[in-house]
Amino acid sequence: MDDDRFLSIVEREGGVDREAAVEAVRVTLTTLAQRVKPGPLREVQRQAPELVRPLLSPKEPRELYDAAGFVAHVAERLGVDEETARRRARAVFVALSRAVSLEAWQDVVRELPMDYAPLLAGSLRSRVPMPLAEFLDWVTDRGGIDRETARRASEAVLETLGERITGGEVDDLLKELTPELRPPLERGRERSGGRAQKMSLEEFVGRIAEREGVPVEEARAHARAVMNTIRDAVVAKEWHDVSAQLPNSYLQELAEP
Repeated sequence: MDDDRFLSIVEREGGVDREAAVEAVRVTLTTLAQRVKPGPLREVQRQAPELVRPLLSPKEPRELYDAAGFVAHVAERLGVDEETARRRARAVFVALSRAVSLEAWQDVVRELPMDYAPLLAGSLRSRVPMPLAEFLDWVTDRGGIDRETARRASEAVLETLGERITGGEVDDLLKELTPELRPPLERGRERSGGRAQKMSLEEFVGRIAEREGVPVEEARAHARAVMNTIRDAVVAKEWHDVSAQLPNSYLQELAEP
């Protein structure tokens, strides 16, 4: 995710303009870097947009804020009331969760006490299966696309993935996805007869482009948003099993934040 898309999410979620979004990001993430141990931050920092990375460098002295203390500190530094600070901090956390893998973000979240839950609302998967609206929200944010495009892209990727992996693995993946997303996977399995079809990365993306009706480079960007969301929508073991059937080129190009 680039800086512009990241800030656009903060603007939308926080109800602020670009200047206020930049300041909210700076204050919230430097405060987070003061609160969390350096170890869990490293992978988030590696995956985050360029704007964000320096802000997540370890800060001293560490401050073990509870949620109220965190919000009060953000409010003071932004010069706003605590309700506004809470809304803006939450917006930054939503944006960061879309920019990195769920696994990396969860490692940071585990460092925070339970009273942070309202601040983290919207930044974590609510449950498995992930509801359709939530799945499409994540694809929309990661791809910088509208909801209808996110749905078409998701269906095109899932149908092509259903052709690429074995029928047994499709069956396992179906259990992890919301019912509305299962038909395209089932169509892909039926087309392949349950036998994994070998295809290059370019052929994989080309089939997605044809099904979605968009240029190949656009389909590649959409596929990246969808594959990253599939990874975060299912339990870790299921994603491991799916990715084990895909070449490294797929994972490097389409399944890294």
